[in-house]
Amino acid sequence: MTSGRTEGGSAPSSRPALVASIVNNLLWGGAPLLFMALGRAGANSWEIVAQRAMWSAPWALLLVLLAGQGGQVLRAFRQPRTLGLLLLSAVCIASGWAVYVWAVNHGRNLESSLGYYINPLMNMAAGAVLFRERIDKVGLAAIALAVIGVAVQTVALGHLPVISLVLATTFWIYGLIRRQVGVDAQAGLLIECLFMAGPGVVAVIWLNHNGQAMFGRQLAPSLLMTLVGPVTVFPLALFAWAARRLSFATMGFLQFLSPTVGFAIGLWVGEPLTPLRLLSFVFIWAGAAMFAYGAWRASRRNQIAA
Repeated sequence: MTSGRTEGGSAPSSRPALVASIVNNLLWGGAPLLFMALGRAGANSWEIVAQRAMWSAPWALLLVLLAGQGGQVLRAFRQPRTLGLLLLSAVCIASGWAVYVWAVNHGRNLESSLGYYINPLMNMAAGAVLFRERIDKVGLAAIALAVIGVAVQTVALGHLPVISLVLATTFWIYGLIRRQVGVDAQAGLLIECLFMAGPGVVAVIWLNHNGQAMFGRQLAPSLLMTLVGPVTVFPLALFAWAARRLSFATMGFLQFLSPTVGFAIGLWVGEPLTPLRLLSFVFIWAGAAMFAYGAWRASRRNQIAA
């Protein structure tokens, strides 16, 4: 479950934080539109991922400077264990980016959105197994519905929804690793981006050398490519800010907005939605609704206890 906490006694339903979280999820959910536009302009998936890695670093640095977290970054570079964990989390991010960009440029928006519906439910199940976190009956029902949804999707596709499971798993592992890292979101993201920026620059140079790069050929598509950095980093800044001001229940509910936008994009571009695939999403949506209800109920209990 995506975590959130109120800060300084501010109201959990703080309107600016709510707006920030909605915008954050809309940006994340709408990112395929940018990636597909770049694909139509001639960029292949590897170039988009490489440019994303390269352009994210300066924007992540800007966030760190604005947040005054430069000291955290410098301290992290003196801690081998922290650097090792952030290197692993950077590998997870890059893997997720590569699969996601490839998927949306090959007509797999629906399958990608399924992965992001599954992810919070997978987090809840993993929390019970790895950290002995208690799952109530509502949570168990949500997980069961998600499992049924994946099974139905497997039958509909004729194979496991590999893209969905890879995206859900990479971001689950990413979240697991980041739980072990004692740096704030912006500082950790900068270090991750720095790890990815080097290979990204090498890949961009190689693609240009072999005539496989779109960037630099025409002005408009090249300028469009530079947006992959802020589209990646800016939503994270909004998320980090909103998560400290909204309740668990609100964040838990809003996190399903992003894959819903992705699902809508898939329908808009004409991806096939057979009755059986639709049934699989019905189970997933029911699981998501149960998850959101469970988050709301837990938040209410915490408020009463407080």
